[in-house]
Amino acid sequence: MYSGPVLEKPASLHSERVISFHNWNERVFSFCTTRNPGLRFRNGQFLMLGLPLDGKALTRAYSLVSANHEEHLEFLCIKVPNGPLSSRLHHLRPGDEVLVNKKPAGSLVVDDLLPGRTLYLFATGTGLAPFLSIVKDPEVYERFERVMLVHCVRHVADLAYEHYVSKELPSDEFLGELVREKLIYYPTVTREPFRHMGRITLLVESGALFSDIGAPALDAAEDRVMLCGSEAMLADLGALMDQRGFRMGSQTGEPGHYVVERAFAGIASS
Repeated sequence: MYSGPVLEKPASLHSERVISFHNWNERVFSFCTTRNPGLRFRNGQFLMLGLPLDGKALTRAYSLVSANHEEHLEFLCIKVPNGPLSSRLHHLRPGDEVLVNKKPAGSLVVDDLLPGRTLYLFATGTGLAPFLSIVKDPEVYERFERVMLVHCVRHVADLAYEHYVSKELPSDEFLGELVREKLIYYPTVTREPFRHMGRITLLVESGALFSDIGAPALDAAEDRVMLCGSEAMLADLGALMDQRGFRMGSQTGEPGHYVVERAFAGIASS
């Protein structure tokens, strides 16, 4: 727990309390906090999250795992070696204070996509976080006939929320029927044996992904795509989208065939 100089908290930040904390493995963790009743956000957005450090607020951008209809806030994080913030967040426990800014942002919102039939959510690592809020949004299932959540990690132990997405969400009292009818979850691992193996780019280029899920290849006329993950993944899949005639949604509000979250470039330093 923080015991340094007293922070003169900026007006842009709320103080929230940690409700629960979960280690997925030695590096990946998540936690839930209280939520200010006045906070409003769109599913897929992020908030600046932080802790007091030397009398100042040390903050970084973190996507929300929690949907906008939930009463708590939930964040998925990875501990970066010597990271000034993530190494401290990793030691949070229920009752500890965190700082959350009042203004959500981000480009991973379905409003920035053109109408389509199938929504692909491509994530690597903790880039899964914003898509968890999206697959808990009933409006997404009203808008698309199918939702494909593809999560790529290095090791099986990195598959945070696998049981939740594959078992708990389909049994949800309110969303279960929609999830069972429309959501396909496709976890894939790159460095050890698993039922699905390989990087997303290779799975898309080879057609293995579509063969596995019984879907046609990506088509800009019907498919919409959201990307969140490593810089290499964003570059590779972004280029692939462009080659196949997909147009990226504009930050100025013009909808497109796909959208990308670039707010986390350089996240390895946090």
